Amino acid sequence: MAKQSQDKKTIPIEETEKNDMPKVKGNDVTLSKMAEALVETNIALQHKVADLILNMKDTTKSVKEMVTLFTEAGEHIKKGKYEDPLLVKLDELLEQNRNIAKGLLLLEKFVREKQTQSTAFPRAFQKTEL
Repeated sequence: MAKQSQDKKTIPIEETEKNDMPKVKGNDVTLSKMAEALVETNIALQHKVADLILNMKDTTKSVKEMVTLFTEAGEHIKKGKYEDPLLVKLDELLEQNRNIAKGLLLLEKFVREKQTQSTAFPRAFQKTEL
């Protein structure tokens, strides 16, 4: 049914049979363009959601692999079977540092003893050439 208007400025509106949305006679093209744009946007959104789901799946897989790796590493360390070449080298360097520190302490002790000996004997009492 069409609603008639006595005023020429109003747009006639008719009800569509498919839904309760009013259809404007003069703006059919605009509504169809808007509907097309809405459908295209919805499709693009669905593609983005699908990409997001795939990326989340890949991320979940990577995180599971990392958790498995860390779990295995933790168990391996608990068992004491962790013999990394880097760890062996670090232990060797620590031992070398201990030896160097001991040597420096002995050298310092030696220098201090020599300083105290030289201050204990004044130059007058030291052996002089005649």
